[in-house]
Amino acid sequence: MSGYRLCKSICLKFPRRWSMATSRRLCPLCGPAILFICRDEKKDGKPFSGKVGQEITSAEGRQAARDVAIELLATLHGALHDLNRVKRIVRLLVLVNSAPGFTEPHEVANGASELFLEVFGERGAHARTAFGAAQIPFGSCVEIEIIVEVSDSDSECQV
Repeated sequence: MSGYRLCKSICLKFPRRWSMATSRRLCPLCGPAILFICRDEKKDGKPFSGKVGQEITSAEGRQAARDVAIELLATLHGALHDLNRVKRIVRLLVLVNSAPGFTEPHEVANGASELFLEVFGERGAHARTAFGAAQIPFGSCVEIEIIVEVSDSDSECQV
């Protein structure tokens, strides 16, 4: 099943594209890889802020990581105009705004990792680092950085 059909079958809807009002590029293309950051999870249009293990449960954090992954897919689709160009998800860096003593950032990160495996199959398998942070910009509960290898054309890869 193609990634687009799978997204539709599990009722994934990409959010509208957004732009960053900063001096950074959202999707700088670096040779065959593309790197971008989705800084925060939104809830009702505002940053979903709070500390996981305090105001936010591990399960809610896991869902927030999945939601950020959906935003990353939408951003990737917007940059490439075709998810079929994705050769593989190379690496995720997941920062979890953690309460003192919270020891499950890897469980929160699974929300994003599992979505990439669902959408891309074996090409979605990736290296990953997940750790708790004392603070994330805007107080967001999850921030994810992703590195994706892309092809020059969609004939190389099929989602």
